[in-house]
Amino acid sequence: MSLLVQLAAEKPENPLIPPVPELVIGLIAFVIVFGFLAKKLLPNINKVLEQRREAIEGGIEKAEAAQTEAQSVLEQYKAQLAEARHEAARLRQEAQEQGATLIAEMRAEGQRQREEIVATGHAQIEADRKSAAQSLRQDVGQLATDLAGKLVGESLEDHARQSRVIDRFLDELEEKAEAAR
Repeated sequence: MSLLVQLAAEKPENPLIPPVPELVIGLIAFVIVFGFLAKKLLPNINKVLEQRREAIEGGIEKAEAAQTEAQSVLEQYKAQLAEARHEAARLRQEAQEQGATLIAEMRAEGQRQREEIVATGHAQIEADRKSAAQSLRQDVGQLATDLAGKLVGESLEDHARQSRVIDRFLDELEEKAEAAR
C-alpha cells in the first residue's frame, strides 16, 4: 500500500479515477446490493414476468377460441341463410304451381259456364222456335180455314176436322222442305 501511496503522491491526482479504498468499498457495496437484489427482488420480477407471459398466452388462446367460435357461428349463420333462401325458393315455386293450377281451374270453370250458357241459349232458341212454329201453325191454320170457308162458301168450324186437315197440310210442307235441303 505504501507503493500506491507513493505513486499517488508522485502523480497529480486524476479526478476521473477514484481512490483505491473507495473503489474497494464501492465494489463490496455493489456485491451486497446485487446479492440482495438477486435474492429478494429478482424472483418477484421473474414471477411478475411469468404471470404476464401466461396472461398474454391465455389471452391469445382466448382470442383464438373466440375466433374459432365466431367462425363456427358464421358458418351456422351462412347455413341457416342458405336454408332460408332454399325454403323461400321452394315456397315461391309452390305458389307459382298453385297459381298455375288455380288459373287452369278457373279457365276450366269459365269454359264449363260458357258451355252451359251456350247450351241454355240453344235450348231457349229451340223452345222459342217450337213455340213460334206452334203459334204460326195455329195462325196459318186459322187463316187457311177462314180462306177455305170463304172459297167453299160455308163455315169449316169443326175443330177436330180442321186440326187434322191443317196438321196434314203442314206435315206435307215440312216433308217437302226437308227433301229440298
